[in-house]
Amino acid sequence: MSRRQAREVALQALFQLDLNHADVPEQEMMYETLAIDAALSECRKLHEKDRAFIESLVHGTRKNLIAIDARIADTSREWKIERMATVDRNLIRMALYEMLFSDMELKPNIAINEAVELAKKYGTDDSARYVNGILGAVLKAAH
Repeated sequence: MSRRQAREVALQALFQLDLNHADVPEQEMMYETLAIDAALSECRKLHEKDRAFIESLVHGTRKNLIAIDARIADTSREWKIERMATVDRNLIRMALYEMLFSDMELKPNIAINEAVELAKKYGTDDSARYVNGILGAVLKAAH
């Protein structure tokens, strides 16, 4: 499985978790596991390292959600996070996790490019431009 395919699976899990989240914090890990399993159900070849990468994206994004959403809110004054398209919101969140919080070495432009490509595939006609704009603005503000 390529890294992009793994990001697709993570996006699907994050999308599901955004719409169907646990009622109590004790259930969060169970919900994450179920969402990842559901997203992986269509994958044929899966290595242990692929699942570990997907889990790190999903868990890391959700663990840092408050800080990530604060960055988005600071950058996207015209659109409240709740009003963003669910795909766009979760692509931005995942890319920001990779850019700002992940232990893995990843150049920000790679995270942005991956998010833009997934936005073209899963978002609306305007998603790629919107995702690129938000991520670029966050990156610029960070430097």
